[in-house]
Amino acid sequence: MFVSAHGLAHRFPGTDTLFEHLDFTIEPGHTVAICGPSGCGKSPLLSILAGWERPAEGTVERSGVDRIGWVFQNPYGVPERSALDHVVFPLLAKGERRRDAEPEAMAAMELFDLGYAAGRRFSDLSGGEAQRLMLARAVCSKPDLLLVDEPTAQLDTRTAHSVSHVLGNLAGQGMIVVVATHDPDTRDACARGIDLADYAPAGNQTSATPEREGTR
Repeated sequence: MFVSAHGLAHRFPGTDTLFEHLDFTIEPGHTVAICGPSGCGKSPLLSILAGWERPAEGTVERSGVDRIGWVFQNPYGVPERSALDHVVFPLLAKGERRRDAEPEAMAAMELFDLGYAAGRRFSDLSGGEAQRLMLARAVCSKPDLLLVDEPTAQLDTRTAHSVSHVLGNLAGQGMIVVVATHDPDTRDACARGIDLADYAPAGNQTSATPEREGTR
């Protein structure tokens, strides 16, 4: 199983190219951070990897990827349903019985320090709690490819640090994890970083950190 990008470039109609000549391959066992300044194309790149958006140039190859999970920057849910309901639902949709699904859902919530909020309505959660709930739901659905957009944007420093390191370890569960982030702590928790500023066209580049690889 892998996801590969070959010669990717992207631009919106009538605008400058965001990035170009982007090549990489990601396999299970590594969490990859997509970094760069605001407006460099991090979120569009996630959409391209998911197959939701076409690149201006290049191709994406997904081999063995049948299930894609996405955690958006802005969490959403059903106001009157409980936090636990939101995490259980993907398991019920796969045919599991609720009595079997609930312990699995609770384990995912505990992973993100949310066990205490299981009975709360979604509308009563803070922004940070709702964001962590979306992460728990995505992990519980066991995707082959997990795409996460700015997961720590609404979190306090302590919680952001905890979530960053959980994300850094998720690839050990056999999934491919790609995280778009501007948070240095999240980037450092990942095994590999790709800075899109390095792939901006000449004349559009801002200060950037070279691509970094390694293991935690």
